Amino acid sequence: MVGVYDLCARVQNGFRAKIARIAVPETNLNLSVSRILYQQGFIYSVTRGNHLGPDPSYTPTTNLNIAERRLWLNLKYYNDSPVLTKMSCISKPSRKITCSADEIIKIVSGVRAGIVKPLNPGEVIIVSTSRGILEINDAAKQNLGGILLARVS
Repeated sequence: MVGVYDLCARVQNGFRAKIARIAVPETNLNLSVSRILYQQGFIYSVTRGNHLGPDPSYTPTTNLNIAERRLWLNLKYYNDSPVLTKMSCISKPSRKITCSADEIIKIVSGVRAGIVKPLNPGEVIIVSTSRGILEINDAAKQNLGGILLARVS
């Protein structure tokens, strides 16, 4: 869960500083969230590499090199302004916000579910489900509930 906060902060700081490429630690959580950001069009690409830069060819992650492995995210800008304007965490370590499948369908359809505001156009919510990290629309289609991780707009 801590990785989500780190990823949100790094991505948002990268966009604010207008950096073309940022590095985040290579974890399964960061890879899943980065994949969703790529699929939704917030970033250009996700590549694996080390602390110096992306790898020119595939290098497997082992116990010997895990500390220096990174994911390199190429950030996307349109007319010199960032495509991603805000990436904030919904759940906290002290309070995890969980939603049932019915509540997720409510959020997607534009109805408030508890303390969670409805989904606005152009916005994405990332959910941790029993089938992995999914975008909220995919979780609603598969009728899954889970922990709400981050809101991206």
